[in-house]
Formats: sequence, structure tokens, C-alpha cells
Amino acid sequence: MIRRPGTAAWPAGALIGAVALGLLAAAVVRPVLVPIPVAPPPEKLVLRAVDFADLPGWRDDSHFEAAVALRRSCAALGKLPDERPIRPGGLAGVAGDWRDICAAAEAVTGDAARDFFETWFRPFAVANNDDQEGLFTGYYEASLDGAREPGNGYATPLLARPDDLVMVGLGAFRADLKGRRVAGRVVNGRLRPYPSRAEIEAGALAGRGLELVWVDDPVDAFFLHIQGSGRVALAGGGELRLGYAGQNGHPYTAIGRDLIAAGALTRENVSMQSIRAWLAANPARAQDMMDRNASYIFFRELTGDGPVGAQGVALTPGRSLAVDRKFMPLSVPVWLDTVAPAAEGGERVLRRLLIAQDTGGAIRGPVRGDVFWGHGDAAAEIAGRMKSRGRYFLLLPRAVAEARAPTE
Repeated sequence: MIRRPGTAAWPAGALIGAVALGLLAAAVVRPVLVPIPVAPPPEKLVLRAVDFADLPGWRDDSHFEAAVALRRSCAALGKLPDERPIRPGGLAGVAGDWRDICAAAEAVTGDAARDFFETWFRPFAVANNDDQEGLFTGYYEASLDGAREPGNGYATPLLARPDDLVMVGLGAFRADLKGRRVAGRVVNGRLRPYPSRAEIEAGALAGRGLELVWVDDPVDAFFLHIQGSGRVALAGGGELRLGYAGQNGHPYTAIGRDLIAAGALTRENVSMQSIRAWLAANPARAQDMMDRNASYIFFRELTGDGPVGAQGVALTPGRSLAVDRKFMPLSVPVWLDTVAPAAEGGERVLRRLLIAQDTGGAIRGPVRGDVFWGHGDAAAEIAGRMKSRGRYFLLLPRAVAEARAPTE
């Protein structure tokens, strides 16, 4: 046997055995511990009683502006019978609990507004289980250009609510579905889905005389569907004000998420402005992207003050808040603690009292809100860029609050 310098000779059997053992060891599969994802707990509204002194910036707000907005909600409450629960689940008591509050609100003056809220209400910190932070966005009354008849560039119709659209509040059938709705149309005695955005845009409702007005920009029309209300400057003069009249029952899809998934936008720069810019720069793909949001809104003409929120009252710029009605009642004052874009750029602290007067397809969860900013370029700029983490506090009528447990 020839030995190389510095090596030892292995018997053939030993060498084969060693190789076999090595192969056996390599063949042994060691278990890999893969963490099992833990599902988040179901969303749950949790209230914790606090003092007004615990509300950041409470003494610095213009409370009278919120009192004026509350008066509008009181007009809606005044039409309800005393025993009607202020849903969900009578969280804010019954309509009768608000009679004296609303009478006092009518008489309140600017200097006494803070005392009014401290006298008649008690604040509660709001959380989703243990998480007190949530997402706060903004919306506005859109501006469009249009005409009563199609032609001359006015090719995108805005439709009135069809007479066969059936909207169903599921809370009437199951208590755990309060605040949730479906919509469709009855076919052979069964409620069937209504046409999607893509189907309606392709002409599913054509020939039924539903066109209220024709606008010159399909992207403007798309964002009007998201905002829910707008003003149309008519060719030849005049203005048409439109408000929400119904929805086709399909879930709202935020196309910003799809644009992020496609790598077209990032989480940091997604906003109404960046989405609009992408749609304008990609006209061949714009309609397909917009059709991914199957939700479609129908409108009605508005007269008088507006726009009108889900409570049926005119919204107040900077003082009306859209909430998830599954968890939060309408009419109640809400102290908001977050940040908002500044019209001149950057951000500013936003701590103010708002009134819950609206809802929306994208507003889901116990700690979730959408601030109404009004009409015009500044409102659109702020609303389009607002995407803030924050928290809020619910103000319940003192008589209702005193009947609650200290924490829930």
C-alpha cells in the first residue's frame, strides 16, 4: 500500500462503514420548528372611564363649533321616539336620554360650550381589545365638471339609485350583525348580487334613465364614489350638488393596496394624490385598476345645506366624523387625538371635539375614523394625504355613563 506523507491507511471495511454512517446521518431529517401564526382576537369595543383632564388638549379647543354640529344631530334625534335605542345596543342610551342635552345645546353660547360638554357628558377612552390606537383618514366634498347631456367630452355618467336596488340592514335579523348591510336585487324571489362596478361601467344599467349628469373625467367620478358627495360645475353655468343615495352591495376595495402590491406605490407615499397621479400616467391600465373596486355608489341631487351624512344631517367641515356603526353610535361627541396634514405642507397636531355623524365602506373597527374636511382645494389636499395613527375618546350622556361599569 502506498501512503501519502502525513496520512494513515484506513482498512477498506472501516472506510466503507464510515461512509455509510455519514450518509445515514445526512439522511436523518431534523424537525424544523415553524411558529404557528396566532390569529388576532376578534375586534371588540372596550371603554374605560376617564376624566376630562385626561383628554390631551381638551381646554384648548373651540368647543362651540362642536356644539353647533351637535345641534344638527339633535334635529335627527328629535324625530325618534323616546324609547328608541341609540345603536349599537343602546350604547349611547335611548333617544329620551338626549332630550335635555339637546335643549341645553340649543341655548349654549361660545364661552359656555366647554362647560356644557363637561356638564352633560362623561368621557371614555376607546380601545379595540387592548389597543387604543387606530387609523384616522379624511374625506371631502369633491369638485367635478359636467353637463346634463353627454357629448363634448362629457362621457362618464353619475347614476341615480335604481328602483330595484334593495339595501338590507342585517342587524334586523341578527344582533351580532348590527351595523352591517348587504344590497342586491330580487330575482325569482331571492336576493341576488347587484352588478359590480365593472359590469355597471360596461353598461349593465344602460337604458334605464338613471343618468343624473355626465362628467368629463372618469377618475374624478371614481373619487366621487369614494368621497360620497360632490359638486358638479355645469357647462353653461350653474352647479349640481350630489349626495349618497345607495351602494351596490359589493365590498369596498382600496386600490392603493393593489398599487402597493404591484410595486407602483409604496406604503409611505400612497395617498389620494399619488393614486390619481398613477391613474393619469397609466390611462391604458386605469380603468382596470379602478374596476378592482367593485363597490359602486348611486347619487341624488341635494338642495340646502350639505353634504348629508349617514345620520341624515348636513356635515360640518372639521367637526363631523365617520365611524363604524357596528361599534360606535351616531350623534355622540368624540375627542380626537391624532395628527393631520397641514394645507401648507407637513403635519400638525389635531386635537379637537367632533360629532359622529357619518359612516363609510372603508371605515371598519372600534378605533377608526374619517374626518370630513369640507369642500375646495385645501380640503381635498388635507383629506387626500391624511393617514394618521391616533386615538379617540367617546363622550356618553352622563346619565347613561353613570349606569355603566367603571371599565369594560
